[in-house]
Amino acid sequence: MNSRCQFGNEKRTQSERPSRMENPKLSIFLVNLFCIISLCIAIESPQYDVVRTESDFEIRFYRKSTWMSAPVQDLSFEKATKYGFHRLFQYIQGANLNWSRIAMTAPVLTSIVPGTGPLHSSSYLVQLYLPVKFQASPPLPLPELKLKPCGWEAHCVAVRKFSGFARDEKVIREAEQLATSLSRFPLVNATSERGYAYAIAQYDSPFRLIGRVNEVWVDVDAADLDGCKSSAIAAF
Repeated sequence: MNSRCQFGNEKRTQSERPSRMENPKLSIFLVNLFCIISLCIAIESPQYDVVRTESDFEIRFYRKSTWMSAPVQDLSFEKATKYGFHRLFQYIQGANLNWSRIAMTAPVLTSIVPGTGPLHSSSYLVQLYLPVKFQASPPLPLPELKLKPCGWEAHCVAVRKFSGFARDEKVIREAEQLATSLSRFPLVNATSERGYAYAIAQYDSPFRLIGRVNEVWVDVDAADLDGCKSSAIAAF
């Protein structure tokens, strides 16, 4: 998409970690407690319309929106997601220049750039949708968190749902299956010059063991589909 999101050279060295991450057990406890609480309340999600439904995926039109993003460099999708989300969690709990508390939203979206790691990548962008209240003017994160707001233009996304936990191996399989399905669908094209760059959307607390919902997202150019004709090209 015509987005302000860019992948940086985020490295997980001890000297670069935010000071609030120096007690990992406390941070993990707070994240888990927050996830338990979030199960009991309705949370906001980005708005979209379903443009096309196929047997194993659908095309959605997502409206213009603002997210907060955490660039991470790691070989593991799972580790990158946890590290990025811990920083985002601190931000929504008040680690911003306004000291504002921000409600949890869904999904937690981990975007993956094709590369050379075990997931064919070592660069990730962990993103959290900002509530409507903060869409126009998100509070600025504390500098040590190394977060940045990310503006999305309206665009179309191909989505494949899958259940269970989003482990590294499962993520690869699900993304490959979506890529195969899209290669057989003549009305869409990937927007990435390097092929189907993808993202994994996770909707559930880690404490939910059954009925979990995850999705693989791939930005597509589907100008021939009604509902996507006015969308701008997007890139996670």
